[in-house]
Order: sequence, then C-alpha cells, then structure tokens
Amino acid sequence: MELVDTHSHLHFNSFEPNREEVLDAAAKAGVSRIICVGTTLEDSHNACHYAYDKDGVWATAGVHPHEAEAFLDDKAAIDKLAGLLKSPKIVAVGEIGLDYYKSTTPKDIQQKALRIQLEIGLAAKLPFSFHVRDAWSDFWEVIDDYNGVSGVVHSFSSGRKQLDAALSRGLYIGLNGIMTFTKDEAQLEAARQVPIDKLLLETDAPFLTPAPLRNEKCEPRHTAITAEFLANLRGESIQDLASATTSNAIKLFKL
Repeated sequence: MELVDTHSHLHFNSFEPNREEVLDAAAKAGVSRIICVGTTLEDSHNACHYAYDKDGVWATAGVHPHEAEAFLDDKAAIDKLAGLLKSPKIVAVGEIGLDYYKSTTPKDIQQKALRIQLEIGLAAKLPFSFHVRDAWSDFWEVIDDYNGVSGVVHSFSSGRKQLDAALSRGLYIGLNGIMTFTKDEAQLEAARQVPIDKLLLETDAPFLTPAPLRNEKCEPRHTAITAEFLANLRGESIQDLASATTSNAIKLFKL
C-alpha cells in the first residue's frame, strides 16, 4: 500500500532534531511521497531547501493569508516567489487563500495577496494549495475571476454546499485528521461524498493529529490512520482508497 501526504510542514523546526526518524517512520507506514507546504517566503525557501536532496519529498511556495501584510510590504516579494517557483522541487503554489476566522489581517489585504499569488502561479503553470476558513463567498468570487485554476482545497472541513462549489470548479479535496475527531455530521457526510478521483490525503503535520493519538504531535506517518478511517467511513477498501488518492496526487502535482 502506497500513500501520499499532500500537505505537511515536515520542514518546520519543531521536527528537529529527529526529522529523519520521522521521515523513516512515514516510509514504514507506507507514505512514500510527502509535500512540504510553505507559509511565508522564508518558510517556502526552507521547504524547498529541505526537499532538494530528498527522494520522495517535494515542496510548495506561497504565503498564508495570515502573513499577507508582510508579503505585500516586501517590494521584492513577487520576484522572490516567482524565483522559488522555478525550482524543480516546487510542485504547487501554496498555501494561499483567505482566512477570516479570528484573523487580524484585513480582508482586502488577504484578497490582494491571494490575487497576486494566483497570477504568479498561473504564469508558472502550477496548481495551488488553497487554505480557506470562514471566507468561502469571497474566495469563490476571487477564484472565478481567473481561468485555468487547478489545485486542492486543503484541510477541507465544510459541508456539501462548499464541496459542490469546489468540485464544480475542478478542484481536489484534501482531507486530514479532522475527519477522525469531528462531531459535525455535515463534515462527515461531505467526506463520504467526495468523488474518489478528486480525493487527496494529508496530515497538516505537526497539526491536527488524528484520533486516537490526539495528544501526540502529528507526523506524515499518520496519513495511514486517516486513510483507514476514511475507507471505513466511505465503505471502500483501504487498498482502493490508497491507490486512488496516490494516483490523484501524482496527477495533480506531477510527482
């Protein structure tokens, strides 16, 4: 069985000093490919640097909506991001998007940063890793201003309405450990309804550790726990779910 963790932060300092042990544990759990997702320009550089000489590890480059102000304040930001995207280890732009949940970053600033990064990513012909929280209406309004947008809605935890909105735009759906501990039936029903050819697995490590390991730090190896949970939830074999989600990840990110 082969799995792909399409959204982790294995390059974060919190995984030191045993990052290589974490990588080995992932391989033993069947996680053969990992994508390290950037959240700032510096963090994206770190993700790319970590992935550079690692087989089975790739990276993304992008600026999280909470970091939008710093991105816009940096006059060299556009050139820096465009430069990062030229690396053969960068497989997507992200994580980018809108997050209005308890955010101190003004909505218009988030939207401007999102638009700039969409334009850079489209020019580079790369898919996107989207972060959306309590901002769906504005997010779709921005996305619909652009043609050719592909990618994944990372850490999807909404209901059928937003699932249908994402699918109608050709986007993939990334599910993680949230599904193993949520009590929201609408979230679980949406997870059941994701077409298997649009489903991706992720951990968001070191965050969102799946049940029953909630007190532990999340690692890429936990992709296997989420995969098993989703297979049971959806009435599919773990082999079929693993095969499909791995194929989906390889197709979207050209791994």
